[in-house]
Amino acid sequence: MKDEIMMKLTFIGNGNMAQSLIEGLVHTYEIEVLGRNKESLEALKNLLPQISVKVLDVKEDISHKNIVLCVKPYSLPTLAPKLAGKANALYSVLAGTTIESISSQIDATHYVRTMPNLGASHLKSMTTVTGDEALKESALEIFNKIGHTLWLDSENELDIATGVAGSGPAYLALIAESLADGAVQQGLKRADAQALVSGLFDGFAALIAHNSPADIKDGVMSPGGTTAAGYAALERGNVRNAMIETVADAYSKAKELKTKN
Repeated sequence: MKDEIMMKLTFIGNGNMAQSLIEGLVHTYEIEVLGRNKESLEALKNLLPQISVKVLDVKEDISHKNIVLCVKPYSLPTLAPKLAGKANALYSVLAGTTIESISSQIDATHYVRTMPNLGASHLKSMTTVTGDEALKESALEIFNKIGHTLWLDSENELDIATGVAGSGPAYLALIAESLADGAVQQGLKRADAQALVSGLFDGFAALIAHNSPADIKDGVMSPGGTTAAGYAALERGNVRNAMIETVADAYSKAKELKTKN
């Protein structure tokens, strides 16, 4: 355990996803953060005093480091020339950016692509991972610290999964907001509606971990009851098809990004 705690991860980038990951990993790993904006780095340092931060404004030697690449995909071509040397491992969180593209711009011994979500800051991320088998064990070990991790067999599968686990919190947020709005529309106070939705999602996490969606639905829906009435409204609104198309469109965007990066 002591060796694990002393392992150093160098984050390149300090946006929302990077911060979520750092908050989840800071108690287990030594964290170094490289970024372009001095003010935002200082703000992160004030939030998490145990990390070290550095402005990336000149050539940075990444030799033998374990890099977590957490920048916007479009910034990779301008970032890469600022990095010198050969990293030990590179864990990329860049959506739609292939290992082939990354390896042509940043040198490392091994590469892994990952797609966490914002649940990382609460140690509840659903992270998908793929890449060099040599890094499989260490990648799962690192990202299991922030929630659940699933190793996939190909980058194409990771792009599909991005539309579910990576983007999913935004979709579920829309569902949660809509349920709360519906309760408020019927006369429930906003705070009470929010508390109901929060408790609902907390309990549903345990249900979906142990039951299929169909079994959950059948367990709640009694003939001619309130759930059946509400479920019929969801079907009239074509919610099922909308969610299927949501994943399809997200996957298409991931493939589009792949061709640009």
